[in-house]
Amino acid sequence: MRVRWSLLALQRVSEIVEYISHDRPVAAEEWAIGVFDTVRQLEKFPDRGRVVPEVGRASIRELLHGEYRVIYTVEAKSIGILTVRHGRRRFDPNEIRRGR
Repeated sequence: MRVRWSLLALQRVSEIVEYISHDRPVAAEEWAIGVFDTVRQLEKFPDRGRVVPEVGRASIRELLHGEYRVIYTVEAKSIGILTVRHGRRRFDPNEIRRGR
């Protein structure tokens, strides 16, 4: 399956890397490489993540990467990365509707 990143998800990754890099630039780079590696695994295992509890639809799933939630949708021939959020921040499902 092909993985597509939404503009919102890429923007969030950029924001997270910028935040981490203020104190730990090497850790920020490692985190970014790791999140893309984690997402790449979805090409072969699209149902690997759990269903997002706030949404409750089997097609909207999430993977954890450290303390962050990578929220994605499983479509017929592709995976759409919708957003990336810190696990402690409240998630509003409307965010992914706007970001699609």
